[in-house]
Amino acid sequence: MGSFERYLSVWVGLAIAVGVLCGSLFPEVFALLATLEIARVNLPVALLIWLMIYPMMVQVDFSSMADVGKRPRGLLLTLVINWLIKPFTMAALGWFFFRVVFVDLVDPATASEYIAGMILLGVAPCTAMVFVWSQLTRGDANYTLVQVSVNDVIMVFAFAPIAGFLLGISDISVPWDTLLLSVVLYVLIPLVVGIVTRRSLDRADDHSQLERFLRRTKPLSILGLLTTVVLLFGFQATTILAQPLAIVLIAVPLLLQTYGIFAIAYGVARVLKLPHNIAAPACMIGTSNFFELAVAVAISLFGLNSGAALATVVGVLVEVPVMLSLVAFANRTRHWFASPTSA
Repeated sequence: MGSFERYLSVWVGLAIAVGVLCGSLFPEVFALLATLEIARVNLPVALLIWLMIYPMMVQVDFSSMADVGKRPRGLLLTLVINWLIKPFTMAALGWFFFRVVFVDLVDPATASEYIAGMILLGVAPCTAMVFVWSQLTRGDANYTLVQVSVNDVIMVFAFAPIAGFLLGISDISVPWDTLLLSVVLYVLIPLVVGIVTRRSLDRADDHSQLERFLRRTKPLSILGLLTTVVLLFGFQATTILAQPLAIVLIAVPLLLQTYGIFAIAYGVARVLKLPHNIAAPACMIGTSNFFELAVAVAISLFGLNSGAALATVVGVLVEVPVMLSLVAFANRTRHWFASPTSA
């Protein structure tokens, strides 16, 4: 990691402050940007999220999926956590906190939107940042790539049905056409374009052109993330200044979800006797979120100024520092697991 990425939590915090400040000083500018949409998709935010997602999808190497059968337990752990446990625990925590614990602090309509935003976070498994977490825990980079590739394929087909089901049981009206459009726009198309780009850059199979391209686009991805945060908090500035407690209320179940899911995954990895260089990245993939997708879908479904959009943006605020703390914990407990050679 470069020095800029090491302090990503700081830059996200500054972007939040800039967004709130600009949104309160120039509300008419953000109101104008909010009107620039087609089929409920905000164009400025969509372009920025594409800027973030596209380099991530170029990293995905589907040829690595041929090695899936060699060490299936780590992949199985990731898939079970991502698709059979995590979405449902997030929905349950959101419902419990905003229908029971915080019921007197938030009105029912806003509570429903907060729950929806958290559900969208829970159904979107991490795609890009997990490569950073894997590197920091000295994980097996090739195996991490296999896990991410398989997750991306499943996400194309599973994101909309699971999100729609959980939103439905939370008594939230699901506009299926918008949800499916979001999956096509933010998952399927970037994935296809990423595959085409990768193949065109890596015809010689020496990865040199591909690596140069990824180095050049990496700053654009981070710039897209920070600009998106500025825009989203600018759109939400009035709500945040009027109700700063909302950030804290949303952060509580998100923190419990993140640490709880990691504890479950890490415990199961020990039981399965996975080597640490597979166990740590597998647990990181199962714990972290594809918040770019969650933000985009929340905006498409509920609008820029919705509680759902705010909840997904709080996910951005929480994720980086929390995941760094889990990286530190995983590194300190390396001796709990077998070494790759002995495994």
